[in-house]
Amino acid sequence: MTDLVIVGAGLFGLTIAQQASEKLNAKVQIVDIRDHIGGNAYSYFDEETGIEIHKYGAHLFHTSNKRVWEYVNRFTKFTDYVHRVYTTHNGEVFPLPINLGTINQFFRAAYSPMEAQALIAQQAGEYADVDPQNLNDQGIKLIGKPLYEAFIKNYTGKQWQTDPSELPASIIRRLPVRFNYNNRYFKDTYEGLPADGYTKWFERMIDDPNITVTLGTDFFDDSQPLSKKALRGNVPIVYTGPIDRYFDYELGTLKWRTVDFKEHRFDEVDHLGCPVMNYADADVPFTRSIEFKNFNPERTDVAAQKKTVVWDEYSRFAGRDDDPYYPVNTDEDREMFAKYAAMEKAEPNMVFGGRLGGYAYFDMHQTINSALIAFEKQVEPLLKK
Repeated sequence: MTDLVIVGAGLFGLTIAQQASEKLNAKVQIVDIRDHIGGNAYSYFDEETGIEIHKYGAHLFHTSNKRVWEYVNRFTKFTDYVHRVYTTHNGEVFPLPINLGTINQFFRAAYSPMEAQALIAQQAGEYADVDPQNLNDQGIKLIGKPLYEAFIKNYTGKQWQTDPSELPASIIRRLPVRFNYNNRYFKDTYEGLPADGYTKWFERMIDDPNITVTLGTDFFDDSQPLSKKALRGNVPIVYTGPIDRYFDYELGTLKWRTVDFKEHRFDEVDHLGCPVMNYADADVPFTRSIEFKNFNPERTDVAAQKKTVVWDEYSRFAGRDDDPYYPVNTDEDREMFAKYAAMEKAEPNMVFGGRLGGYAYFDMHQTINSALIAFEKQVEPLLKK
């Protein structure tokens, strides 16, 4: 007998499953259309090189949430990896996020922190004292026009396939700008990568006789027993797929961006010299390159391997059959999602969650935190009825 069905084996679903078994001794059935667990955070070890490949692009774990950090450390040890990013502009490499090193290199100067702040304020010009309504204006306000046009404008245009003047300011409102030489990308208290890979971490979360996983199975395929048609109203369900798909696109399709990858293999120990290299210029069609082995320099056998794997990342709008990555989140999308969210309330014994179910871009720690809260506030009461 199954007490709970979870649609989607990503971090939200895995966390709910683990909590339901541990706290309520519930029998949980997870179903996923993919052939692996972990959602977009899934990784595998390349057969030729032994390098851990993040199948859906670079995933970096970081959080300042102590509860989440303690929770994930139950299932994996973390390396001491600290994420740093570089960007290529006009044939020259600069450190990101924008910091005093970036500023001084760009302007061929030796500004002090106070001098750099004064320069940026001057270059923000008329935008310094306004409340920006779009990404373009927000970018200029944050770092001034020259730096914005060099490092942000074209990169963002490629990333979102949209002119920055048509994107909401909120996308880069949290863009780090530092007037010192700190080029650590994240400012969270805790950071690292799972020591033996993402998939091992996820497997440990559900290494439990109460939890059954069925992969390669479509929840919307009425011909199989783990379908919406067979389960809806008969058993509590946690649904983590696209909310518009659940309602058969009744109100329309929510827009997402997706990412395509082009792989390169080099007979080199190290090709980029860093894990992630952004490309800020419009004439480079991809947004960034990822060299996976550089995420794990502590793996000495991989570090000594005289081969490396690099993926170039291309961004585009997603079709219904693509893997959704980032919600486009226009006013029209938000209005449509609000209507879908209202329809949730009429669904019997249902909990919607995760990035796709909530039409929101969550980092991994945010997904886990939202799942822990959803379990306590929604799933646990549902199972105790």
